[in-house]
Amino acid sequence: MAATIRDIRKQTGLSLATISKYLNGGNVLPENREKIEASIRDLHYEVNEIARGLVTNRTKTIGMIVYDIESMFSGVLIRHVGDFLRKEGYALLVCDSCNDEAIEADNVRFLLNKKVEGIVITPVSWKADFLLPAQHKNVPVVLMDRSFAGTDFDCVKIDNRAAGYRAAQYLIKRGHRRIAIIASSVEYTGWERYKGFKEAMDEQGLSLPEEYCRIGVHTIEFGYESMQKLLGLSERPTAVLMTNYETSLGAVMAVNESEYDCPDDISMMGFDDLIMSHVVKPKLCMVVQPMKEMCEKAVGLILTQINNPEDRPPIELSMGTTLRDGNSVKPLQ
Repeated sequence: MAATIRDIRKQTGLSLATISKYLNGGNVLPENREKIEASIRDLHYEVNEIARGLVTNRTKTIGMIVYDIESMFSGVLIRHVGDFLRKEGYALLVCDSCNDEAIEADNVRFLLNKKVEGIVITPVSWKADFLLPAQHKNVPVVLMDRSFAGTDFDCVKIDNRAAGYRAAQYLIKRGHRRIAIIASSVEYTGWERYKGFKEAMDEQGLSLPEEYCRIGVHTIEFGYESMQKLLGLSERPTAVLMTNYETSLGAVMAVNESEYDCPDDISMMGFDDLIMSHVVKPKLCMVVQPMKEMCEKAVGLILTQINNPEDRPPIELSMGTTLRDGNSVKPLQ
C-alpha cells in the first residue's frame, strides 16, 4: 500500500500541518525539513500532484497546442519547449488541433479543465476568439509562429514577410527571372511569405504568371502536386520557392520522380533546416528559422506571466531568419 502523509507524521512525530506546509512548497524549520525528506525517502512517498494542485492552484503544467502534430516543425517546437520547461520544473501537456478550428477551441477548454498554468499555441485560427475562455480565467497565453491583430497576447514569431522577400531576392540575384512559389492561403505564415515574395518580384519588375503561383495548403501532398504541375508547364519556371517544410518535402519528391534534375533543370529553395535538408542531394538552399531560440523566448514569456503577473502591453518578438546556402540553386548569370 502506498505511503500517506499520516505515515510521515507517525515516523517523524511532526504535525500534519507542518508536513502539509512542506509538501505544498512552504517554509518549515531546517530540522523539520530534514526529518520530512528522510521519511519521504524511507517510505517512498509520492506526492499527489493533482491533490496538491487543488490546494495550491499550481499544477506546474503548461499546455501546448500545435496546429498539426504530424508536422515535423510542430515536433521540433514541442521538443524544445518541453526541454526548456523541464529545466524550470514544469511538465508539458500537448494537444493537436489537426488543422481544425473547432478542435483547436476544444483543446483550449480541455487544457483549462486540466488546470494548466499557461498555454503556448501555434494557432490554426485567424482570429483570437477561441482564446477568450483562457482570458476569462486569467490563464496566460503565448502565441508562436503568428500573432492576432488587436489582441492582448504575447507572441514569438519570425518576420515571415521579410523571409519571403529575402528568399526571392536570393533567387533573383542569381539570375532567375521565371520564379514560381508554392505557398498557403490558409496559414498566416504562408500568406505573409507569399506577400514578401511578391513584393521582391514587383520591385524588380518581374512578372508572376498565375500558373507560377501555387497557392493552397502547407502539406506534403500539395507540395508534390504543385511541383508536378510546374514541371508540366510548356514554359517551366527556372526556380521554385517552397514556403514551408512540408511543401519542400513534397516538391523534392516530385522532382526525384520526374525526368528533370535539380538544379540543372529546376532550381529549388525551401524553408526550415530540418532532417530532409541534411539527407537529400543536392543540398537544399533553405530559409532557416531560429526554432530553438523562439521556444526559449516563448517559455520565458509564459513563465514571466505566471510568476510575475502584471498589467502591461503584450510583447511581440519578431525574430529574423537566415539563408543557408546549398547546391540546389543554379546561377544563371
